[in-house]
Parts: sequence; structure tokens; C-alpha cells
Amino acid sequence: MSGRAGEKKLDLLITGVGGQGAILASDIIGKAAVVSGLSIRAAETHGMAQRGGSVVNHIRLGTDLGSMIPKKGADIMLALEPMEAVRYLDFLKDGGVIIVNTHPIIPVSVSSGLAKYPDVEEILDALSEKYLLKAFNADELAYEAGSRFAMNVVMVGAVSGYLPVPKEALLESVKALVPQKTIEINVRAFEIGRRNIEES
Repeated sequence: MSGRAGEKKLDLLITGVGGQGAILASDIIGKAAVVSGLSIRAAETHGMAQRGGSVVNHIRLGTDLGSMIPKKGADIMLALEPMEAVRYLDFLKDGGVIIVNTHPIIPVSVSSGLAKYPDVEEILDALSEKYLLKAFNADELAYEAGSRFAMNVVMVGAVSGYLPVPKEALLESVKALVPQKTIEINVRAFEIGRRNIEES
């Protein structure tokens, strides 16, 4: 038996590039889950978490199993960057939900001419073949909310409707974890992200 009786189980993988705020995004969800009385297991694996390297966070809600999501085990992937979605696809179950920020971060190997960044539209087409894809430019939405740095919170808002965690708990968690003076912007970012998915 895993999780508490009647508890909703959900495996969520958050991927991004160092400096995008993937860790804060998972902390917000983790804190909200704890406050809501959900059992949670979480693990972070970083390639190079300084700017530019891959960051992956495993969040397992309602399970007593290990903290790492097995391959093909994630119900949802929240990808803060399109190429990172592709990099960790083998963790997402067939037919799983994938929420992608379409704004690419071009790695040094590409800007220096050593590699080519694939066309974002091609990436999205490939993803939509096997998964339920929700894709939008979260950087633009964050800018609309008042700061590009709120992109990760836009993404938390976007995934919020899929989580077995009340929206109120997530918003409280946002307020508790973002810098005091950015609370208003981040609450707005969360709402914009959530609305964006509800309308799509």
C-alpha cells in the first residue's frame, strides 16, 4: 500500500536550466503539499546547477516509495525550458501531461557554434505526438505579471490545476517563499499561469 488511504498520488518532474528557479518552484509545491497534509517525497538531481546546467526535481505526492520517480513513472512534467523537456522525456509516462515554457535558453555550446539548438516548433510537434502538451511562453507571461524572474511561479500556476493540493495552499506557499517585496508580482504570475492553462 502506498500513500495514506484515499490520498491522491501524483508524480511530478520539474526540469529546467540552472538559474531559472526550478528549485524554488518545487519548494513551493512541496511546502503546499506538507501544509495540506499530503505525504511527499522529493529529490533534486543537478548536472551543473549554476547557470546553464540541467536541474531536475522529482516530486512524489501521496507515496511512501522512494523519492526518485522511475523511468516512465511521472504523471506530469513541468519543463521550464523546451530542450530540458526533451532531455528527460523518458521519465514521463505515455499519455502524461507536459507543460512547457517555449522560451529557449541557448547553451554556450550553441552560441559558440559547436552545436545547433533545434527549432522549438519541431520540439513541440514531437512532444505532442505522445503526450498531452500545454506550451506557452512563460517568460512573456512573467514579464506581463511584472518581472521576468517570476517565470517559475507562472509555471507553478500552470501546473496547479493538476495537483492534488488546494490553490490556496500553493498561493500561501508562494507568499512564504518569494522575497517579500515581490509577493504581489508572484501572486499575479501564479494567477496568469493558472488562467493560461484553464483557457487553453
